Amino acid sequence: MAYEALKHYSQRDLTLRFVANVDATDFVEATQDLDPAETLFIISSKTFTTLETMTNANSARAWLIAKLKDQAAVAKHFVAVSTNAEAVTKFGIDSANMFGFWDWVGGRYSMDSAIGLSTMLAIGPQGFKELLGGFHAMDEHFRTAPLAQNMPVIMALLTIWYSDFFAAETVAILPYDQYLKRFPAYLQQLAMESNGKQTTQSGAAVDYNTSPIYWGEPGTNGQHSFYQLIHQGTRLIPCDFIAFTEPLNKLGTHHEQLLANVFAQAEALAFGKTSAEVAAEGTKPWLVPHRTFGGNRPSSTLLVDRLTPTTLGTLIALYEHSVFTQGVIWNIDSFDQWGVELGKVLAQRILPELSAVTAAPLAHDSSTNALIRRYLRRRAGARSDG
Repeated sequence: MAYEALKHYSQRDLTLRFVANVDATDFVEATQDLDPAETLFIISSKTFTTLETMTNANSARAWLIAKLKDQAAVAKHFVAVSTNAEAVTKFGIDSANMFGFWDWVGGRYSMDSAIGLSTMLAIGPQGFKELLGGFHAMDEHFRTAPLAQNMPVIMALLTIWYSDFFAAETVAILPYDQYLKRFPAYLQQLAMESNGKQTTQSGAAVDYNTSPIYWGEPGTNGQHSFYQLIHQGTRLIPCDFIAFTEPLNKLGTHHEQLLANVFAQAEALAFGKTSAEVAAEGTKPWLVPHRTFGGNRPSSTLLVDRLTPTTLGTLIALYEHSVFTQGVIWNIDSFDQWGVELGKVLAQRILPELSAVTAAPLAHDSSTNALIRRYLRRRAGARSDG
């Protein structure tokens, strides 16, 4: 997300690729056209044991050795961002090339730590310093501003207001800047992994809604896909519009059209269009209900001067502190993620069963057992066909 957001400031003579998915396609496509002699792998993992990360890391090591025919190349073409020096060294990376950070830094709050190494390489040390400055500015605002003027607090209260008192189940994040195309996805992890909880800090069950669902796309693309539901659907969907007064790429009247759209969407959501106004335009009576907009649908617009490393840091910190404030009010722990663990544990049990040469007894529920058996049958059939 950070690289895409700050691509305007990046060193274009560097090719940066990112691999996170354990799906082999992610790795294969990312390395398809790379020259191994000019490729540096940055393995970012706090514990250096995360299954998906290490699976990709091992594939990267195998890819490099196969291409360069030199086991010693690993030490020259890999660096690590981690807290586990022993595992890093065992992998084949010189611990002198390990960038460490505090072990209490959570993944979704870590991009301004050493985890941001790839961002620093892309935009340079000065750009990264400006990014940190943006984080710090919002940290200080959150720490010192009175609650009535405190942006993260106000944002958090609005989220709680619509989620818990108006039963709004989602929040739409709508950046009117193509560089921020990954920002809604970034906020999904920040918000939903932090506050998707059903128990309070003391372990009691909550009897109110916690985190809403975050989703969205850049404007104006979203206007042609899901804005219809936001304007005239039966669900209340609060919206966060993000726009910039100055474009990073000036081209004709593109930016004026972009801003005209974001302002128009906010106005339409707020005030709608009454049936009387629709009828006064000479609309046929049977069409009037279809062209009526109820309005009174909530949105917030963040209008920033320019997308820079500083403003990106400020924007991310704004949402970080908002998520934290929501967690405090809901009395939940925003810094654990136990819900992620169960699937990982079960996957570790299933993995050897998928690799078994002979069908071993399965001890799952009937549905899971059936899926595993079907996969094994289809795999065996494909091999025999081959």
